[in-house]
Amino acid sequence: MVSRAHTVAFEGVEARPVEVQCAVTAGLPAFSIVGLPDKAVSEARERVRAALGSMAIALPSKRITINLSPANLPKEGSHFDLPIAIALLAALEILPDEVAEETLSIGELSLDGSLVPVIGALPAAMSAAEEGRSLLCPHGCGPEAAWVGAAKVIAPKSLADAVRHFTGQCPLEPAQPGEVASHGGGRDFRDVKGQERAKRALEIAAAGRHHVLMVGAPGAGKSMLAARMPSILPPLTPAEALETSMIHSLAGLLDEGGISRDRPFREPHHTASMAAIVGGGRGAKPGEISLAHNGVLFMDELPEFPRTVLETLRQPIENGEVVVARANAHVRYPCRFLLVAAANPCRCGHLADPSRACARAPGCGDDYLGRISGPLMDRIDLRVDVPPVGLMDLDLPDSSEGSTEIAARVAKARDLQTRRFANAQGCRVNADAEGAELEEVATPDSEGRALLLKVAERFGLSARGYHRVLRVARTIADLDGSESVRRPHIAEAVSFRLSLGTSSAGQARPRNRATEATVSSASGT
Repeated sequence: MVSRAHTVAFEGVEARPVEVQCAVTAGLPAFSIVGLPDKAVSEARERVRAALGSMAIALPSKRITINLSPANLPKEGSHFDLPIAIALLAALEILPDEVAEETLSIGELSLDGSLVPVIGALPAAMSAAEEGRSLLCPHGCGPEAAWVGAAKVIAPKSLADAVRHFTGQCPLEPAQPGEVASHGGGRDFRDVKGQERAKRALEIAAAGRHHVLMVGAPGAGKSMLAARMPSILPPLTPAEALETSMIHSLAGLLDEGGISRDRPFREPHHTASMAAIVGGGRGAKPGEISLAHNGVLFMDELPEFPRTVLETLRQPIENGEVVVARANAHVRYPCRFLLVAAANPCRCGHLADPSRACARAPGCGDDYLGRISGPLMDRIDLRVDVPPVGLMDLDLPDSSEGSTEIAARVAKARDLQTRRFANAQGCRVNADAEGAELEEVATPDSEGRALLLKVAERFGLSARGYHRVLRVARTIADLDGSESVRRPHIAEAVSFRLSLGTSSAGQARPRNRATEATVSSASGT
């Protein structure tokens, strides 16, 4: 007789169904696990044996074979302990077969039989709901898994509690969802002195999820501005919160089962490896760009990141997802993030300061910012110079406009986009619009079109750059409450697109006064 239990194996954010088959047959005493298990799964037999022993359940002197089906799917992680124990208890007729059939289980067993929390409870609960099963998981995972209301979640503290529940000796109440965590408050744009143009760029970026690059001398306030970005972003919608929490669940970042409505803010160091940024490593774990899904990815000192890491950002920025390719699997993670990047104008950072300019100017700036390739720079919608703040400005009173006022305008613009793209597949904000959809919502008036064509011809905008200007102009129009995209909206979008000049190699460098005059002439100002 073969008993069956059910669990999942994780491939990215997808939970692949796995059937745990247990056969107890005559033969030499043995306990083997087959079905492409990794080392942690193979060691489950010792943990299961000890856990059953702590419950005074002795294994029979027979051959016990556990098969994890499908056998060609790699099985990784300690969460297979509990389903293996459930299948074995059903084979020993301690648990009814229908219990094992109707339950999807995940969990790690301690030697004393207690259940240890594991990652991935939220995707597992989603899979259980789709299959019409209840979920059995450790007590620490219950509040997290219970957010999927379509699945009944049983969260015992030990294997003995699970047995008593299923045999009717001591039924357990279904787990309840955890608290909605919030880390709001703290940093406010009211603390920023000056830098009105940079604050305007970040407001536009937040309203339409446009990528932004700030270039300025050390101490100008680039990191300070970026750190206040979450304070003006609207809270996650329920659908976005579930998407983001599934990724964080796989990474083990959910605190005590609480799902956060705050948008993620990730700030990797420039020494981070490609696997840390994009994803990979053992088990092809999600990287920083996926952990920033529906939130902000802040990359300070952008030119200091390895060139290979920067170039791998090009496809995720364009497609909103990343594929971690391995020899035995291709793992796909979503990564629709808002990139906020900061850089010094040169290695010493004082290229634009006449009193402290380095001896290598102006080639120093070309060499340093030249590490950002043209194709990557072309994907950044907003580029803004952040000048140093004078000492006299620091004595000025706080700005009359803080994060609350800016966030209200951003939320209003986001509401317009939500209604606009309500029936659009895969499009939530202006940055996602493309093709016929972009032409329909962002077609400028005659004066705006004439200005855009003039600027595109004079400055050699690529087709991608042309469309990104249209998207930014649409967001500026939303912030302005305008139904149509007009010439002032195009002019402001173009000014942010050309806020940094280009070197002969097509890479960014700080603009000089001659470039400013050329932009003004093209814009007719």
